[in-house]
Amino acid sequence: MQQATVRDLETRGKRVLVRVDYNVPLEETRVTDDTRIVASLPTLRHLLEQNAAVVLMSHLGRPKGKVNPKYSLKPAAERLAELLGRPVKMAPDCVGPEALAMKAALAPGEVLLLENLRFHPEEEANDRDFARQLSEGCEQYVNDAFGAAHRAHASTAAVAEFLPAVAGFLMERELTELGNLLTQPERPFVAILGGAKVADKIAGLESLVEKADTILIGGGMSFTFLKARGKEIGRSLLDDVHQAEKVEQAARARGTEILLPVDVVVAPEIKEGVPTRIVSVDEIPADLMGLDIGPETARLFADKIKSARTIFWNGPQGVFETPPFDIGTRAVATAVAESAGRSCVGGGDSVAAITSMNLAEKVTHVSTGGGASLEFLEGRDLPGVTALKTSAALGGR
Repeated sequence: MQQATVRDLETRGKRVLVRVDYNVPLEETRVTDDTRIVASLPTLRHLLEQNAAVVLMSHLGRPKGKVNPKYSLKPAAERLAELLGRPVKMAPDCVGPEALAMKAALAPGEVLLLENLRFHPEEEANDRDFARQLSEGCEQYVNDAFGAAHRAHASTAAVAEFLPAVAGFLMERELTELGNLLTQPERPFVAILGGAKVADKIAGLESLVEKADTILIGGGMSFTFLKARGKEIGRSLLDDVHQAEKVEQAARARGTEILLPVDVVVAPEIKEGVPTRIVSVDEIPADLMGLDIGPETARLFADKIKSARTIFWNGPQGVFETPPFDIGTRAVATAVAESAGRSCVGGGDSVAAITSMNLAEKVTHVSTGGGASLEFLEGRDLPGVTALKTSAALGGR
């Protein structure tokens, strides 16, 4: 059965509770990357065209269950108002008498953003009573926060017990695009993984070994694989070598190619302006650490990417946030954008690279969920998805 979406609800004149993912980077009180806010606009505009009253809820950062002004969603409300071209009201809390009163007073065509869900520990505990309070005053629930769908939280899971629950357009597109990678990737299928630790992505790696033709591994995690192949890696990041060996063994059994860096950029520390060298992976100095893929690796990876018909990329190829160790990630971003194949990019730094280089429009799909996209590709059930009703269960419009 197809996942029910906002199209399956009669939303005209209704008060609709929408879970969005406005966990966006802030600089003081300004949103520095509005990608996730922009991604929510199709669903919000659809609801507003139906003259629905729209109540939004989201988390931001990790305030650890306590009110912290640093993590207020007010900057997100201000940016959303600019993008929608209409006022966005801001509630002082996500539950309680004042939030409930603001919901009740919300007229059709108006938008209200509730304050950070994670100011309450009950959110991450998936507390049923907290979810009931979130649902109060609303008639329908739409989950458009794919980036939070792999968490069983009150706003993504338990809340669906209290209202008719469906997916928003962003959630629908994520499930469609990632579902295609799982079920019908055009060959050759090339997966590109990076980031710090093998342990963080071991399940995703094991799943991709079964699905991809080639896996390109860069970033900090590549040094664990190089170590597993007998290379000396100096002071580079090292994780569980046994896990890397398991992935390599599975790849050999399946016939999946795993490509690792052939050269790397090394330095004494992670800092702008430090002296750097490009060395072969056979010659990494004992007193230096690898912090980016080298130019030969970038060319090797780009050749594989450009010949691919399906591409999935999750994770930076170096310490992307500290130049000059962003060069390898940017080279991969360019290759993905220039590829004629179908491409999906997920993960904060990968998306940041594509976006900062103005290449997002050249990628088939930029996923808003890093961890969620990997877990989906692992074949795991995402709590925020399984909580939603099917079209058949809703009985259509």
